[in-house]
Amino acid sequence: MLDIAKQLETIKRGAVEIHSEEELVRKLKENRPLRVKLGVDPTAPDIHLGHTVVLQKLRQFQELGHQAVLIIGDFTALIGDPSGREKTRPQLSSEDIKRNAKTYLEQVGKVLDVKRLEIVHNSDWLAKLTMESIIRLAAEVTVARFIERDDFSNRLKAGAPIGLHEFLYPLLQGQDSVAVRADIELGGTDQIFNLLVGRDLQRSAQMAPQVVMTMPLLVGLDGEQKMSKSYGNHIGLNEPATEMYGKVMSLADKLMDTYFTLLTSISAGQVKELLAGHPKDAKVRLAREIVTQYHDKSEADKSAERFEAVFSRKESPDDMMQLKVDAAMFKDGKVYLPKLISFSGAVKSNNEAKRLITQGGVTIDGEKLTDPDAEITIKTGQVLKIGKKNKFYRIEI
Repeated sequence: MLDIAKQLETIKRGAVEIHSEEELVRKLKENRPLRVKLGVDPTAPDIHLGHTVVLQKLRQFQELGHQAVLIIGDFTALIGDPSGREKTRPQLSSEDIKRNAKTYLEQVGKVLDVKRLEIVHNSDWLAKLTMESIIRLAAEVTVARFIERDDFSNRLKAGAPIGLHEFLYPLLQGQDSVAVRADIELGGTDQIFNLLVGRDLQRSAQMAPQVVMTMPLLVGLDGEQKMSKSYGNHIGLNEPATEMYGKVMSLADKLMDTYFTLLTSISAGQVKELLAGHPKDAKVRLAREIVTQYHDKSEADKSAERFEAVFSRKESPDDMMQLKVDAAMFKDGKVYLPKLISFSGAVKSNNEAKRLITQGGVTIDGEKLTDPDAEITIKTGQVLKIGKKNKFYRIEI
């Protein structure tokens, strides 16, 4: 293993907060592979770039010779983490959780070395808890401590309901730390309460408490909320390279520094140099770095060329999708424009299509259509362009 000073230098990269560094140093001085825990609840089928912030930190620990422990929260997902939530999460079925868990395992290999990764499911121990065990766990934390949490206190002030099962979540996550004998637990800054509960439960179990390390939450493409599929502001790891590239290029300039810092290995000095130049050049570099990491350099090159052709030279892409429109869509030889847009699958409803049309996000053969109630004549071969991310369709009747 590297000496402690060099390990600390690596561990502290990326605006990480450590609770506490003194305890971390003591653990590193034991000169053994530390057990570094990260729990992920499979509440959705896709991992996005926001998840990779902590995954990359876990990868750093792997490279330093420590044991990475990935907990698939197939049991805690039945509750859903209340951290940062304004309302209770909808409960998932066991089938949804199992299906999502499978896709998670396939995707984490894009960041972690799966050959050196210990993967466990918390249903292995949490599903076996007796009512007596749950009562004893619940006795470890007071109600006052729970309602001091910002998310719970804000919901109480707003009169929003809090399910009793949500209070169990931090206790079950903390029990995970006891079960895997974690030396360190990683999480986002919104996870600090849950992670500290883990320390309390380890002390009660006569174990040395874990060091808690939190990373910043990645702001999504909207520039306001944390990246989340439920907010529609995410970039998924399984997205096609061209879509991933285009989404990065749509990023607000003010977010580039954070994205470079949290998602790439480019040094702070290089980032400063890039940001001092033209914003588009910096964004191109960022998009290339991200696409190369989760696809490859060849895909990054193709995506960059396609983006330049479509957005700079205003060319239609060669790989556009076909939109087959049947006779049932026509009335008196015309098609209701919002219905055509929603039929493409680019939006979920006619109302969403209307908003997009009003905002100037729809063109046919380069002509912008802004009437949300328009009935139009279409023909085979026309090119329909939808949305800010510019999804292209060649119409076929």
